[in-house]
Amino acid sequence: MVRFPDAATVPVEELLAGLHGELEVGDARVREFLAAFGKRLLRPALARRHPELGSLGFFLRPSELTRTLEGLSHEHEHEHVRVPRGLIFHIPPANVDTVFVYSWALSALMGNRNVVRLSPRSGPVAEVIVETLHEALADADPVVGETQRIVSYDRSCDTVTAALSAACDLRVVWGGDRTVRDIRRHPLLPHARDLVFPDRSSFAVIRAAAWLCAPRAARVSVAEGFVNDTYWFDQAACSSPRTVFWVGAEGDCDAARADFIDHVSRVLTVRGWGVDAAMAVEKRVSTYGLAADGLVESVEFRGNALANVMLSAATAAPRRWLGAGTFAHARLGSLAELGSLVERRDQTMTHFGFARPELEELARILAGRGVDRMVPVGGALSFHRVWDGVDLPAEFTRLVTVLR
Repeated sequence: MVRFPDAATVPVEELLAGLHGELEVGDARVREFLAAFGKRLLRPALARRHPELGSLGFFLRPSELTRTLEGLSHEHEHEHVRVPRGLIFHIPPANVDTVFVYSWALSALMGNRNVVRLSPRSGPVAEVIVETLHEALADADPVVGETQRIVSYDRSCDTVTAALSAACDLRVVWGGDRTVRDIRRHPLLPHARDLVFPDRSSFAVIRAAAWLCAPRAARVSVAEGFVNDTYWFDQAACSSPRTVFWVGAEGDCDAARADFIDHVSRVLTVRGWGVDAAMAVEKRVSTYGLAADGLVESVEFRGNALANVMLSAATAAPRRWLGAGTFAHARLGSLAELGSLVERRDQTMTHFGFARPELEELARILAGRGVDRMVPVGGALSFHRVWDGVDLPAEFTRLVTVLR
């Protein structure tokens, strides 16, 4: 079923035949549409109900779109012309409602025709996004509706996925390892390729001494940012931290961790954040399972919303999702110890209390073995044109060499 630009059920062949119109990289008509869409997402009433849409609206501001275009490499531009890649087929995850917009918006900004498969299991935020897209379309140039499609169909409809895969120039898959394997069963054209974002895990790292020395206002701000990082998508986003590593002496780490947990707990209370009974049971099964395996020293619950697991060793840091609001904690003597702990699936490291040179040195130590993003606590969910080490605008375009 087509969800955008019109609500209709059509055969996949008709869907593909209806995609026409020509765009260029940075097309002004698309920029105007994206900016108008983003402005609507920033409406106060909407942003209060769904704060994650505020971040998306900020990403689509005209100045941000300009910055994205300016960020494309201009090296040897006198020898190349940058053009759209063609037809892009996007398969985003169902559990993070805003991801499909970032992927699609960057591709549309690069002048591509796009088909986005929106899962029927997508939540209410996705519905709000589609409604807002229709609002913005009313004032948009017709070329937007001619070149962009958002569709919804059941995952079991292999024939639709196969047809869209066979027609596209680039297939973008966001989801777990299983999703990537399932989608790769459908062949692409010889010249086409996949851009995949499989299962990832993330963590936070905090210097204990810096936390203890920070003013109360700063600690409150970091706790609020940590809650945003983890609770907006029930801690299921690939960039949401699941483990918190505390760096420093044992006494400092114990004191800092206890104070940090108190601050996070207060933020949750003020915001009225909670989880349902089923999730509470899930969290207890997961945490007690770690305890049964001998991987933890203690488990602490602050109601249903917050669970903290003190690991017996940093090497026991879990990569799997343990339930919304469940955090493992471990101590490190130095930031460099992460060099032997990080795995390739580790994506985002949120941090507090470390200087840029220290973070750059850690990046050199890791040497690409893991961690593609190092951002301050509170920035885990902030989307950037470079994601998982991939420059998306560059991937969504081609360079034509022109020499004379």
